Amino acid sequence: MSLDSRLLSVLAPWRGSSAWWVAFSGGLDSTVLLHALVRLAERRALPPIRAIHVHHGLQVAADDWPAHCQQVCDRLGVALEIVRVQVIPGASLERAARDARYQAFAARLGEDELLLTGQHRDDQAETLLFRLLRGAGVRGLAAMPVARALASGQLVRPLLDVSRAELEGYVRANGLAWVEDPSNKQLEYSRNFLRRQVLPLLQQRWPQVSSSLARTAAHMADAQQLLDELAQQDLAAAQADIDFAWLNLPSLALAPLRELTPARQRNALRHWLAARTLAPDENHWAGWECLRDARADATPRWRLAGGELQRSGERIWWLPDGWLASVGGPVDWLDPSVELLLPGNGSLRLEGEPPIGRLQIRYRTGGEVMDVSGRGRRDLKRLLNEAGVPAFARGRLPLLYCDEQLVAVANLPQLSAGRCALKWCAPGC
Repeated sequence: MSLDSRLLSVLAPWRGSSAWWVAFSGGLDSTVLLHALVRLAERRALPPIRAIHVHHGLQVAADDWPAHCQQVCDRLGVALEIVRVQVIPGASLERAARDARYQAFAARLGEDELLLTGQHRDDQAETLLFRLLRGAGVRGLAAMPVARALASGQLVRPLLDVSRAELEGYVRANGLAWVEDPSNKQLEYSRNFLRRQVLPLLQQRWPQVSSSLARTAAHMADAQQLLDELAQQDLAAAQADIDFAWLNLPSLALAPLRELTPARQRNALRHWLAARTLAPDENHWAGWECLRDARADATPRWRLAGGELQRSGERIWWLPDGWLASVGGPVDWLDPSVELLLPGNGSLRLEGEPPIGRLQIRYRTGGEVMDVSGRGRRDLKRLLNEAGVPAFARGRLPLLYCDEQLVAVANLPQLSAGRCALKWCAPGC
């Protein structure tokens, strides 16, 4: 099958997109992708094609690349946007550069637009081998998907079934020039070592190794899809009948999870946590077992990147770091007819007839009491225990005071004096 045919086949679902952006580095793969798409657009109705070049400024040679990319785009009649980013060094310079690059892409991708990148079959093989050596699971060994969501649009890799040798043949046949990144020769980078030392050695023994590894990645993607479907089925029962939905936090019932085998528990939780935190490694799952098996009256925590899981009774809750931060001090409510924005803690509105006096929102510090109709003065701690409010939420629960008297607790109408109710819209994840 020709390159044109493969591009049309892969990109068929997005022919109606409002624009196709090509991530144009000036290198071999993106040069082929841009040239082939422009040539294809001369014969087929395609969305407008644009190019974007991200300049990281990490090496002197890269200073010449924006001019090269501009010349190529001018010859092809393609609009080019050049974006300069600042890379913040971290544990991995490669990852920091990639993060900066994709942040730039996401910021410019509009609704229903595509970002097309030039990763090819050899890149897919390299990615699988790299992740295999790091001990990745099925999701990691699925390597790079053909498409995934990015900002308001989609990122699509239409060359994943095309080898580097085919791309080199294309540029020779069309007389195209491209830039070479000098850092690709630096073997201290793991991917470069695999690309230049390991894969060529494997190809001497198994000439089709790149194709075979890419095929394995496709099998892993199928397996991951089945695991995701199983996880969705297993999570359905655990997500039903949510108490305290007004907390605006993801939660799961423990009883349905306990009925699953340990492997299915981990699979369900990986799926549920995927959008919230990094996947726990194998040595970290002891935290889940402690959370699951703790006494009903315990308050265990499982710390993860960006937040933690906490247990309240027979339910587990995901609390992002923002939720774990302390809230501010008292806030005066000068006009109870207007919604009150609480610093770092959502918003409040008062329904019914407001109490007469100075109104103020406070948070628990301990020892609070309030008058409850028909029961006299009661400890707030005991009242919250009776209501079953999760312990982690009590420090954030807004309390309405009128002239130094506690008169209402947010979202608990049974704990409200007079004819008013305090409605709290808690901050989301």
